[in-house]
Amino acid sequence: MANPGDIDRDRDEDGRARNARPRDALGRPLPPGSVGVERIPEDLDLPAAESLSWAQDLLEQGLAFNAHEVLEGAWKSCPDGERMLWQGLAQLAVGITHVQRGNPKGAQSLLERAVRRIESHEGPVPYGIDAAGLVAYADDLAAVLRGGDDPAPGDLVPRLTSADAGPSPVTPCAPADD
Repeated sequence: MANPGDIDRDRDEDGRARNARPRDALGRPLPPGSVGVERIPEDLDLPAAESLSWAQDLLEQGLAFNAHEVLEGAWKSCPDGERMLWQGLAQLAVGITHVQRGNPKGAQSLLERAVRRIESHEGPVPYGIDAAGLVAYADDLAAVLRGGDDPAPGDLVPRLTSADAGPSPVTPCAPADD
């Protein structure tokens, strides 16, 4: 039996593991060699407006995990004074990913952390980010989950910027007729 030191792993020049494994639309790893959704580059460094636009488009396609990857790239390259805000946006997308994966408890936890980070931003909110609307959206989504209800699929698409008309209210999904 081979020990872990004998396994050939994909590493970067600093020895950190690369995340090259294919993933499904919800960000879950697939077996090596599988065909997954297109990956977001790990070294993403886009202007803020492009990051927000791309993340919004991914959210609208139901790809919250990929939106998180885009927002994480922005957080890793943003000015220090914006770091908590971008982390909160990324956590919001991960919270939605947990809802999509059927993990309401994990979603609630991430949504609560997202709210704390977004609210902690001091001063004017940059790039047209609708911080107040996103906090209300995350609070509403968490309340639906706490109530044991499933949100309607269309309610998993927050509006990141006020220019996009703000988030729609989150309502429980109506039970299906059997």
